[in-house]
Amino acid sequence: MSAVEDVDELIEQFRLAQGEVPKGNPEPVKRLFSHREDVTLNNPLSPPARGWDEVAEVTDRAVAQFRDGEMVSYEIIERHVTPELAYVVEIERGKAKVGGSEDITPFALRVTMIFRPEEDGEWKIVHRHADPITTPQSAESMIQE
Repeated sequence: MSAVEDVDELIEQFRLAQGEVPKGNPEPVKRLFSHREDVTLNNPLSPPARGWDEVAEVTDRAVAQFRDGEMVSYEIIERHVTPELAYVVEIERGKAKVGGSEDITPFALRVTMIFRPEEDGEWKIVHRHADPITTPQSAESMIQE
């Protein structure tokens, strides 16, 4: 397969695995991340994680905040693939019981993921950044007090 086909397959696998996150199951998503020490994860529920051990721990903690949910849609903003590296920028939408809430509520994340082929040629996620900023914000919203 070509790099584009491999990355498209990884994105599809990730979406299937991501369907388990709002149900509280992190394992399918964790299998798609690189297990190397340069893997990174930035999510809105924890400080940045670097290295497989931290990424796995942060993923477990974050996913534990969701239950009884489902992913609803993915909107790709941009995707680019080379033989050595690829990325996707997208909006992910889902609904779940989040934190201590007993109500199923919608959520949306602005996501950037970077992929690369590992030694065996299998593409893995080497970086994921997700945050809840899906609409324009004022410059003042960046001010920390």
